[in-house]
Amino acid sequence: MQQKPIFILAIESSCDDTAAAVLQDSKVLSNIVAQQAIHEQYGGVVPELASRAHQQNIVPVIDIALKKANIDKSELSGIAFTQGPGLMGSLLVGSSFAKSMAMSLDIPLMAVNHMHAHILAHFIDEEGFDKPEFPFLAMTISGGHTQIVKVKSFFEMEIIGETTDDAVGEAFDKSAKILGLPYPGGPLIDKYAQLGNPKAFSFTKPKVDGLNFSFSGLKTQILYFVQKNVKENPDFITENLNDICASIQYTIIQILMDKLKLAAVETGIHQIAIGGGVSANSGIRATLKEGEKKYGWKTFIPKFEYTTDNAAMIGIVGYHKFLENKFNDASVVSKARIEF
Repeated sequence: MQQKPIFILAIESSCDDTAAAVLQDSKVLSNIVAQQAIHEQYGGVVPELASRAHQQNIVPVIDIALKKANIDKSELSGIAFTQGPGLMGSLLVGSSFAKSMAMSLDIPLMAVNHMHAHILAHFIDEEGFDKPEFPFLAMTISGGHTQIVKVKSFFEMEIIGETTDDAVGEAFDKSAKILGLPYPGGPLIDKYAQLGNPKAFSFTKPKVDGLNFSFSGLKTQILYFVQKNVKENPDFITENLNDICASIQYTIIQILMDKLKLAAVETGIHQIAIGGGVSANSGIRATLKEGEKKYGWKTFIPKFEYTTDNAAMIGIVGYHKFLENKFNDASVVSKARIEF
């Protein structure tokens, strides 16, 4: 007897993207993201403006996701939403809508840890993309997080290394700001780095014990480097932009790879998966692929649309929670910080 398909509506509203997706089991039927351009003029996300934009976007985004999936809300099996971590005002918009809709349809509600979702995005059924086997190492790299996680099962994970200060995405964006690039600057550093020489300028890698990371010292080093050279030559940035970006990106990638290599040696695990917005970076992807040949790793890089914040990754966690009856009631609360 064929099993009845499970349809999950997923909602993601942790920061400045309002996203909704519909999954049939572990296959994505729709994955809609509404971005908020308003923050560009401020050089970063303004929390109050983000929550207001979520309120405007959430109904049309969910409506489009259901229509694109060709699913009526009455066919839904459950609703998954981002519980945290994230901006409190933004999280509350998504959770309030998810709770109300689940209650009105009398279907299960699943609260999802945003960081778990970045890791489990690898389990979305997508042609041409393999799924890791447990246990595997996941490196989650985003604007707010830099972690190495030992993943033992869908819901058993252990952080074995993390940043002691800035996240890697923050290091990219703040370096871009120093160079006068518009927000968000991380993707622009990647763009210019592809045209430059990564060995043109040398930056010192921070010394941090164990598997932890630090990026604040590197950021300060880049600031002083730029200030010194611009003082000597006002056109220094313009004349050397590609090489500066390539050198910054190379240094950051080396910091990440050094810790990942150490983690693989210490755990004996050679299945390596990356996730989070910064995993879209072309240099990180290429270096990780080289690791397969150099160190005998099997690497897993998600489809581009599942790297930045999206609802499909929330949906895949919701699906596996649904299978294990890990449901929440309406008393579940959003959390700006959440235990891993």
